[in-house]
Amino acid sequence: MKVAILGYGKMGMEVETVLLSRNHEITLRASAERPFKPEDLINTDIAIEFSTPDTAVDNIYKCFEANCPVVVGTTGWYMRIPEIREETISRKQSLLFASNFSIGVNIMFHLNRQMAMLMNQIDEYEPLIEEIHHLAKKDKPSGTAITLAEDIISNVMRKTKWKNEKSEASEELSILSIREGEVAGIHTVSYTSSIDKLSLTHEAFNRRGFALGAVKSAEWLFGKKGFYTINDYLHF
Repeated sequence: MKVAILGYGKMGMEVETVLLSRNHEITLRASAERPFKPEDLINTDIAIEFSTPDTAVDNIYKCFEANCPVVVGTTGWYMRIPEIREETISRKQSLLFASNFSIGVNIMFHLNRQMAMLMNQIDEYEPLIEEIHHLAKKDKPSGTAITLAEDIISNVMRKTKWKNEKSEASEELSILSIREGEVAGIHTVSYTSSIDKLSLTHEAFNRRGFALGAVKSAEWLFGKKGFYTINDYLHF
């Protein structure tokens, strides 16, 4: 495939490495310093978007103008998902997004839903989410933490909303966000009672798993039309 990388930071560079290792051609490396126009995508089969929450939606619309399918790994823009879904379908475009492209994290999402369904019946346990990322990560909480939280809220009836700090309100699910060093990403869901604690943790050792998942998703999306998530690719 001929692929444009939209957001040529650390993740974009990792995506580049994976693309080249899988014999794809890179047509564009766009960044804040090197912005792009829709016409720059004319010879591109698909774009992979890892920019910033402030630029992701504009980049998506540029891809739509160019009739270029796009895989979106940027988080922090999800309040506009209904709008983007409608535009994708009405314009007959192609988009796949994920809050996290790591296969391991998506297995964690599946296990998190199962654990939440069990814990809905056992109110002695208090759920908590903790996420740790590098200092350069702009959104807080992470998109992964929000996905984990929303899946808990959908299955644990005593929780109705999440809060990005420690909360004593019984209906609120606490998310603790820590930013330090060069941590690629650690997410932990825990359930604590007065007598014990259960935890589910995913720790990324580097960015390669996120990049590989994004590239494999792009390979899957190529030739398709519609609005998709990584669950459609993984069949979870």
